[in-house]
Amino acid sequence: MNNFILVIGLGSMGKRRIRNLQALGIKNIIGLDNRKDRRDESLEKYQIGVVSSFEEAIGSYKFDAFVISLPPAIHHVYMKKSLELHIPAFIEASVLDTDFEQMIKEGNDKGICLAPSCTLFFHPAIKKIAEFVQNGELGKISNFLYHSGQYLPDWHTYEDVSEYYVSNKETGGGREIVPFELTWITLILGFPKRVVGFYKNTIQIKGADDIDDTYNLLMDYGQFIFNLSVDVVSRYATRRLVINGDKKQLYWNWDDNMIKIFDPETGNWKEIKYETISAQSGYNKNITEQMYIDEMSAFLKAIKKENRFPNTLEHDHKVLKVLYAVENSDDNNIVKKM
Repeated sequence: MNNFILVIGLGSMGKRRIRNLQALGIKNIIGLDNRKDRRDESLEKYQIGVVSSFEEAIGSYKFDAFVISLPPAIHHVYMKKSLELHIPAFIEASVLDTDFEQMIKEGNDKGICLAPSCTLFFHPAIKKIAEFVQNGELGKISNFLYHSGQYLPDWHTYEDVSEYYVSNKETGGGREIVPFELTWITLILGFPKRVVGFYKNTIQIKGADDIDDTYNLLMDYGQFIFNLSVDVVSRYATRRLVINGDKKQLYWNWDDNMIKIFDPETGNWKEIKYETISAQSGYNKNITEQMYIDEMSAFLKAIKKENRFPNTLEHDHKVLKVLYAVENSDDNNIVKKM
């Protein structure tokens, strides 16, 4: 690519995406943020060009792609600019579907790549789990039991949760993590036939007192059931998965850097280990940077027409509809058909 990549938003994720791009050898990066402290930090840490407005960026540089690392409530503003200017865009995890139907149609009509994040799909454990599910080694699957738990104030230890979007009810931390997890689940398994669930505010997190911090989803896939529990109240960050098949059982705890398969014929657990690179300083040790680098690499290949990005705006929209169906299920005490 001969032109620049514009990273829109220089908060935690924007800076991560700059590191990802630089790890992939990309030098022509411009960072956009209206906060001077963030521009100064990015300039000092990463030696990139910085601008304070979108108009300044477009007026001064030519871009091959946008990376939209802003709060979810304003993703659509810059997705529309991407479509208007015929510039492909990568978008961080969605939680709101503002004008999605319009943008899906326009993106398809114009052939513009809008690539919503699907980070966990690139995690080495998830890749291996997908293989075990799809190759039939576990046999006929009965159920998935998965808990994703974190403690919201641990996300940004350098600032109060009230200072960024996770404290808002519409874009709260628990509500955001549901589609973050559902994306990899549905990319592997497809979408459930029915969903039912509960969500609520269970504790008062200072600065985010009104958010819904706990979600429980029960998803009917016809042949099996998926039980997903997501929360931002876990004092120890957790991702644990059990898959019960009639031949074998799979167990994954992200602390272990391995997947375990129990074979009842031998009575033994088989350990399948995988390698991860260290997490960036300040992040949970299990949040390997490699999955973010691989995700950005997939986006760069997609805009060069070398491959197809795994996630699409259409798929992202369907994921959000599952989230909304669960909320509707609880609000109205119904089971929602999908």
